[in-house]
Amino acid sequence: MPSDTSDSTNIPIQELLEKFSTSSLRQRRRLISSIEERSNELVELGEGLLKDFDPESDDWSAGWILQVCQRKHSEMITKVIGSNLYGWFKVSSDRAIDYSSLQQALLEERFEEADRITSASLRELAGPSAIKRGYVYFSEVKSIPEVDLLTIDRLWVAYSQGRFGFSIQARILDSLNGRYDKLWPRIGWKEDGVWTRYPKAFTWSISAPEGHMPLINQLRGVRLMDELINHSGLRERCPAKN
Repeated sequence: MPSDTSDSTNIPIQELLEKFSTSSLRQRRRLISSIEERSNELVELGEGLLKDFDPESDDWSAGWILQVCQRKHSEMITKVIGSNLYGWFKVSSDRAIDYSSLQQALLEERFEEADRITSASLRELAGPSAIKRGYVYFSEVKSIPEVDLLTIDRLWVAYSQGRFGFSIQARILDSLNGRYDKLWPRIGWKEDGVWTRYPKAFTWSISAPEGHMPLINQLRGVRLMDELINHSGLRERCPAKN
């Protein structure tokens, strides 16, 4: 039986992109290497490369294509992104927060830096007290605007092949019947009963366990994470695994 990628080197690049964007999760992940192998053709399409993708979505197909172009032809990435200074995915904020640095870090697969930016953004969204103390209280989460939490989550999902993000962590927790004691080892935050040491023991790459990022200070207990992933804006995004 031929594999999903058996004819990927022979079909036109636009047809390959359509197949990549419309296939099931499993099929798309099988096509990842084929997309990367044809990076020269991707960049040549310029701004037309992502014409069939929605910049207001969290489509990780588009995110991965952008990461391939960045990795292989960083000097030409502006041909694809165009004049948008904030990155290709459109972002919104109720607090006038600039998420371009987060999008750029994720685009360049600098996941540790992206995680630090995310933490700083959450403190800023939580208010002056959170900024001063250096972390967010669980009771401050409800005051974080839905649109901002959704923006952060969308970017993480889009630039991680759908592997990272608050909504991904929520979906995994749901699959474990809400058992946080099972979630921690599943996402790589705990091993053999010992908390993973931050930052060096964490895996800052796409090879990390699903749900590994973004990090939330688990040493402060369950309540902060519980408030975040049960935020009204995020629960609607908790995706079914396809």
